[in-house]
Amino acid sequence: MSPTAFLEQSLANGIHRIGQIEIRATSSGFQLFHADDLALVDQPDHGLTVHRDPEVARDISTYSEDGTYRFTKGQTNLKRGWIMILDSIKDTRRALDHFYPAALGLVAAQRDGTLQIETLREKLNRQTGMYRFARNISDAGAQQLVQEVCGPAHQCAKWILWKLDAETPLDDSEASRFRGIPGNLPETEAIPLVCREACNHFVAECRKVSKAEHAAANPGG
Repeated sequence: MSPTAFLEQSLANGIHRIGQIEIRATSSGFQLFHADDLALVDQPDHGLTVHRDPEVARDISTYSEDGTYRFTKGQTNLKRGWIMILDSIKDTRRALDHFYPAALGLVAAQRDGTLQIETLREKLNRQTGMYRFARNISDAGAQQLVQEVCGPAHQCAKWILWKLDAETPLDDSEASRFRGIPGNLPETEAIPLVCREACNHFVAECRKVSKAEHAAANPGG
């Protein structure tokens, strides 16, 4: 199923949220806005900046409210204060692809049973240059790092689907239990954000932990 068809089907089935974005069908198209602005949208003087171009979503999602660069679009620090008024389901899908790249396609593939998931070791073993040291992180170090970097407690809204390797699942934790839906919405009302492989930020953190583990094991140099 294409991402556009998946989105259209999901909305028809009562879905109205993905990540921090509320999706609303109107008589003339669709509206997208930050879920925390829900109480403002229907007010005559809502004060939200109106956008009609789905490409603007790229700019909205690049920096958080305080100007901090969002190194992954799965962070739960999407800025507020805007509303997108879009004419078609295709434009809505284009905007959502900027807010959450590939998210719709990944979930559609997961539901179809065709999603390819890469283990952490597979990801790390492909690293070269300065990041090749990341592959030496211990299992214990990697498990701890998941709890220190991933999950809503660390501004990540994604559902982790990968394991350390084919035989080693993630330890049970708030991060590993999270199912990709911020807030308290049930699964019948939101499209989850899924994580099919460790992100580049996680790989960079693996490198730091690996170097620290090496230094601790070799205090003389």
